[in-house]
Amino acid sequence: MRDVTSEVVQPLTAVQVRLENTFARELEGLYVSWQAAEFPRPEPLVVNDGLAAELGLDADALRSPAGIRFLLGAELPEGATPIAQGYAGHQFGGYSPRLGDGRALLLGELIDVHGHRRDLHLKGSGGTPFSRGGDGKAAVGPMLREYVIGEAMHALGIPTTRALAVLRTGENVHREEGALPGAVLVRVAASHLRVGSFQYAAALTVAKRDPTILQRLADYAIARHHPEAAAAEQPYVALLEAVTQRQAELVARWMCVGFVHGVMNTDNVTISGETIDYGPCAFMEGFDPSTVFSSIDHGGRYAYGNQPPITLWNLSRFAEALLPLLADDADSAVELVVPVLDTFADRFARAWRAGILAKLGVTEGDPDTDGELVQSVLELMQSEHVDWTSFWRALNTAARGDASTARDLFLARENFDAWAERWLARTPDADAMDRVNPVYIPRNHKVEEALAAATSGDLEPLHRLVEVLRDPYTARAGLEAYAEPSPDGGAQYVTFCGT
Repeated sequence: MRDVTSEVVQPLTAVQVRLENTFARELEGLYVSWQAAEFPRPEPLVVNDGLAAELGLDADALRSPAGIRFLLGAELPEGATPIAQGYAGHQFGGYSPRLGDGRALLLGELIDVHGHRRDLHLKGSGGTPFSRGGDGKAAVGPMLREYVIGEAMHALGIPTTRALAVLRTGENVHREEGALPGAVLVRVAASHLRVGSFQYAAALTVAKRDPTILQRLADYAIARHHPEAAAAEQPYVALLEAVTQRQAELVARWMCVGFVHGVMNTDNVTISGETIDYGPCAFMEGFDPSTVFSSIDHGGRYAYGNQPPITLWNLSRFAEALLPLLADDADSAVELVVPVLDTFADRFARAWRAGILAKLGVTEGDPDTDGELVQSVLELMQSEHVDWTSFWRALNTAARGDASTARDLFLARENFDAWAERWLARTPDADAMDRVNPVYIPRNHKVEEALAAATSGDLEPLHRLVEVLRDPYTARAGLEAYAEPSPDGGAQYVTFCGT
């Protein structure tokens, strides 16, 4: 393919694309202005036509030489201000005071067709002052993983960042496994504000003795994501409460589909309540709360079953960052946030209970009875390492009178029969179950097959996989392989950060 980055082309004009820059305009000190690297032979691997339409963009225009330059940040509309955002973060419990966009850039903000503000963001676009010695580049496989998992999560109804495009750069990046084809992800998010953003701002507030830094960020977050908090008696406490609620609901949704994020550092906890960063993530197959997929999570800090308490831990770090805004003395500020944090367990429990009862097709009743029904089936599943997704979908058929598929997932069938008798007495709604129990998830072996083929130049398996995942609740003839667990039950599956 010809070198489009060096061509003289007609750029996408501001009439076609308008990029706003409220973060750059309102939050000076929390970013550095920067330009993306130039790449020798860029070409689009995927362009997300549906997302482009949501953003009011012409997908075909994005595939043109001018569109490619726009997507790579090489030819932006007048007034655009590409920036690398600063943030801090606790990574596996250890605090790093200066992380930031080491291989990413915020190109600007778009207003989508629904009137919502969305970030247009690059990942793998080259080094920045936050790179800490890295090359700032990315490989094809990990960037396409972001596309696949983001589209799957969106189809499952889980708030998520999404890929507008993935572009091959025409150069190799060098990693431990050797030279890999390079790529840039063009990511869309409600915003890239994170708990780590507030940790960074709180530290700058102290270092520069400027209380306006943290306050400007908090006011910006409220205006952009939680405007109702502005009218509260304590707006920043209300901000904490709103983020706590969204995170409780988000993680409950992860748990209901068996999703393991794998890297729940505070710089990966969004203020908007969207899922971000699909590096060492995967979907659990055989049910086991201790399931871990990340190659570096040796202690199981971010295991499936640890995701709720880790979310509370991360929210506690958010509360700590907000303390200077709440009261003149630390003790009084702590007294304001602790009651909010103490609500997390109940918020999560309510969201989880509602989600899991929906999967069972029953309405909420007596809490003790509901709890026993759920706990007993989870214990049965764990004892036999039953595939999470297959079981819930098989229950749909059991609710219609044929329990054989679900029953055959167990060796101790009499134990399942005893549980099913109690469950069926609740008259589960099979049609409602069809709407919440997916047939298709990103089966880890199918994801790896698609990424390996794409890295070698064959995109067909990837396109086919994404097509299947975009309609996860409808069983279709000929797609049985996409619903089957991996041959080894996923027990040996390992993911990596993809840097």
